[in-house]
Amino acid sequence: MKEKTEGARKIWNRYKYAALVALIGAGLLLWPVLGGGEEDSRRAENKSARSGWSLETVQTEMEDILAAMDGVGQVKVMLTVESDGERQLAQDTQLSYSGDTAAPEDYSRKSETVRLDGTGGDEAVVVRTTYPTYRGALVVCQGGGSAEVRLAVTGAVAALTGLPTDRVTVAKWQ
Repeated sequence: MKEKTEGARKIWNRYKYAALVALIGAGLLLWPVLGGGEEDSRRAENKSARSGWSLETVQTEMEDILAAMDGVGQVKVMLTVESDGERQLAQDTQLSYSGDTAAPEDYSRKSETVRLDGTGGDEAVVVRTTYPTYRGALVVCQGGGSAEVRLAVTGAVAALTGLPTDRVTVAKWQ
């Protein structure tokens, strides 16, 4: 029995650092699965909210962000859209021919949207996303009488929408 214990001790002394590195690696691989239940669900909600951009959602998020800026106060945002965004989904297409392949008599095409089976349910695979193009923005806020606030709000809206600053108007809340 003593020989087995000594043998095990020799093996442990020889490979203890390798075993420690393997355990740390396994712990790091499992960390997101074990530790982030609430955080992962929040990320999934944000992802789904971003994938379904609507004008109202963008305006509301922008109002929340601008209201948090110093001196802005209560704020209301209106965006005008030049073109809506779109999402192109991955398609699995099957063609079937009848007759000669050089000159088929009849053919049919069947397309199906590619879906991933994730933990949050089925999700369509998005190949390309085109975001909306904005025509202009109007921001009405309590701090709109201050030149400093107008400049900060104009810059923030221009950065968030991609609009040039001459298409962003900031007015004082009445």
